[in-house]
Amino acid sequence: MMQNFIEMIQMSILAYNGGCVIAMTGKDCVAIATDHRFGIQAQTIATNFEKVFPVGKHMYLGLAGLQTDILTVFKRLEFRKNLYEIRENRTMQPERYASMLSKFLYEHRFGPYFIEPVIAGLDPKDFKPFICSMDLIGCPNQPKDFVVVGTCEEQLYGMCETLWRENLEPDDLFETISQAMLNAFDRDAISGWGATVYIIEKDKVTE
Repeated sequence: MMQNFIEMIQMSILAYNGGCVIAMTGKDCVAIATDHRFGIQAQTIATNFEKVFPVGKHMYLGLAGLQTDILTVFKRLEFRKNLYEIRENRTMQPERYASMLSKFLYEHRFGPYFIEPVIAGLDPKDFKPFICSMDLIGCPNQPKDFVVVGTCEEQLYGMCETLWRENLEPDDLFETISQAMLNAFDRDAISGWGATVYIIEKDKVTE
């Protein structure tokens, strides 16, 4: 069993630094959470590495995968987003941001960035929750309940399917996503060391 685990983390570059990100919808709100671990395979280097970044008033971007690619992709997306908002003279909506990210990753499909992104936000017009995840070449997945990426993806799916319910209020959404995250990465050796949750509502963001 231990040998299979070692072979798994040595084979996948996406699991080289560990970590996980999850996004979940509620009633007029959305949540995104990340763990804090940064490591090199089974060795923990730091326990304060953030993988979720604010990219708008009601929008956050989570990136799991190779740490160098996480920082590179975030900076390049910030440049493209700022350029769009200057040219169009309007704020970029979550769906349009997801389209831009998908196109960006597909442009690099022959030499991809080793990341799995998650977008969580509220539409600025009607404040409808939006969540989206992608693979490393930008294939989008936009469910109505939750999305997960990272090394403990299987455990996260199990916990989210067990705990998630429709129309969760912000406090209930926080409890649900927190329990899902904590119980999932407790069963994964290369993610964990605490978590940060962001609850995005119409009038505020709670960390």
